[in-house]
Amino acid sequence: MSAVPGIAPLREFVGAFGRLLDGGPDEPRILSEGGAFLRTLVARDDWLPDAYAQPDPTRYQQFLLHADSTERFSVVSFVWGPGQATPVHDHTVWGLIGMLRGAEYSQGYALGPDGRARPQGAAVRLDAGDVEAVSPTLGDLHRVHNAHADRVSISIHVYGANIGAVRRHTYPAEGGRKPFVSGYSNTLLPNLWDRSAELRSTTSA
Repeated sequence: MSAVPGIAPLREFVGAFGRLLDGGPDEPRILSEGGAFLRTLVARDDWLPDAYAQPDPTRYQQFLLHADSTERFSVVSFVWGPGQATPVHDHTVWGLIGMLRGAEYSQGYALGPDGRARPQGAAVRLDAGDVEAVSPTLGDLHRVHNAHADRVSISIHVYGANIGAVRRHTYPAEGGRKPFVSGYSNTLLPNLWDRSAELRSTTSA
């Protein structure tokens, strides 16, 4: 399979993020420097293959774009159909969210003494190019929804694990928490590593 046109920014991001994690598990540094890498990635909207940008009429889609070979991090595109939303949920690991297309709202939550999740502060609106961090140390419960009722929005998420295989929880309105494992919407990954086309273009006949 030949390289997907325009995929180079994602390949460069994956390489840079791997090198960042080589420096050790310093979460503030990862979120700061990694957030800058993600901000650069979502500043342009010409690299995400169409196959990983398709909405579903029934629920938001979570497409795996890359998973580190030792599961130190994963990169996911979240595709939000008009008005679609998550339940209140946690992550259990650090994460970065970068808005690629459209807009979304992220409403933070905290658990009350009765074990029910309640909104904390105002919802944060992410527009194209914006980046937000989540983690158990910063605040790990939120609910996300597409800011648009009439069009698709797409965000790019980076997590400190293979997020589709992490045991997490949702927090229903009646209280308590329910375990879930999100999985992914795709079975095939984009080919980041076929650089043959660009090499051929620089090779003289």
